Amino acid sequence: MLGPLCVAQASVSVADFSHGQRVPDVWDLLTKSVGKTKRDAKSKIAVGDSKALKLSNSSVTQHPLVHLERAVLAFLSARDGTYPTTDIQLFAAIGAELEDRPWYRGDPIELPVANNPDMLAVDSSHLKSNMTKQGVGLVDLRVRVIDVAEFNDLYTTRRSKAAATELALRDHLHGVYSRLNDFDHIRVVCDRQSGRTKYHELLSQVFEGLVIREETPRASQYETGDRLGILLTPQADDAYFPVALASMAAKLVRELAMMRFNRYWSTRQAELKPTAGYVQDARRWLCDMQSVITSDERNAMVRLA
Repeated sequence: MLGPLCVAQASVSVADFSHGQRVPDVWDLLTKSVGKTKRDAKSKIAVGDSKALKLSNSSVTQHPLVHLERAVLAFLSARDGTYPTTDIQLFAAIGAELEDRPWYRGDPIELPVANNPDMLAVDSSHLKSNMTKQGVGLVDLRVRVIDVAEFNDLYTTRRSKAAATELALRDHLHGVYSRLNDFDHIRVVCDRQSGRTKYHELLSQVFEGLVIREETPRASQYETGDRLGILLTPQADDAYFPVALASMAAKLVRELAMMRFNRYWSTRQAELKPTAGYVQDARRWLCDMQSVITSDERNAMVRLA
């Protein structure tokens, strides 16, 4: 209800992957430094479903963003040699543009917010060495931020929340299209939207000559010869490493945006309990703030659906 919708993509290169082979398991390739669960995070960088790895905001033993931040910053550092040290630098590095509203402005938030910088440096160094040895590279990590105004415009026009996700997916796929000649073969994997199975029309807006291989409840698959394969499947973030890393980046950007949101509004009302922006708690927050925010501010910050 409050805050941006964030949709991300992660592009990973694998040196020994070619058409006809099974999609490589990046978790397996990087097993010396990367795991999948909170339990793995005791000794490795956890990359998995962001909903499972983001801790409760009431957590007292660890910062709620510890796992999300650790993975995103470590992979950026492994690629670039260093990680962003403020949220503004992070947003710039991954193409995340927040809406120009007072509640998203203000001083940079220093990073890391949830991890020890020295330990993060060790993680990044170990990860980079492992990636080099295994021929794995982070090609790109991007987060498309759909702000409330853009979301509400799309919903008003299309009467569908899915229109916003479709827009972000199309934008990410255009980025993939621009790199088609950089690699021998590209495999696109995406978490499927609800129960939808047919994506040929949407994907054909970006890629020409797509052939439908399968459109079933299990999976939606498309290809153009041996250069490009596209798979949309339920729970892709649990089965495919790049989707999991992307989900963590999207969640981290949204959480940092909400940190800015709460920081701003706490200056307008003392002892205000922060909100994560999801429906039930957002209603509580709006009730708490009804004597503080104007109708224009409310309209500018609340999603229509």
